Amino acid sequence: MSKPRVAILMGSKNDLPKIKSGLDTLKEFGVEFTARVMSAHRTPAIACGFASSAKENGIQVFICAAGMAAHLAGVVAGHTTLPVIGLPVSGGALDGLDALYATVQMPPGIPVATVGVNGAKNAALLAIQMMALADETLATKLEEYKITMAEKVVESDEALQLEI
Repeated sequence: MSKPRVAILMGSKNDLPKIKSGLDTLKEFGVEFTARVMSAHRTPAIACGFASSAKENGIQVFICAAGMAAHLAGVVAGHTTLPVIGLPVSGGALDGLDALYATVQMPPGIPVATVGVNGAKNAALLAIQMMALADETLATKLEEYKITMAEKVVESDEALQLEI
């Protein structure tokens, strides 16, 4: 088994159902990953240590899923030069809006690419696109994925035309 290229961190194991589509997408593309539970607030030293050593361990991209205060992506971004994708997840009083704002509003110098609330599939695809810049195999798989996606829309339209 090769080293993981993507690190998916979640603030709570309860977030697993919300990120499953992202894990499935990475598997579909054959991208090795590790998924871990780390908290920006409850285990900050562990999160910072993991982020700081990730590059030397083969990680190329982070996906950080968190709800409510959603500081995980920012904490990770503050401790690495690797790309960090923030994945705000629903929950709490504001059902993910608070997590979206916390993830997207980063200070200058600490960028976090952010996808929509519960947008795990898009987070995985964005990670794959980043890695595909230097990986021709992934780039080809992405091209095929986009073609298949377009074909499904055309088929859907054809089916609709037959129905109406």
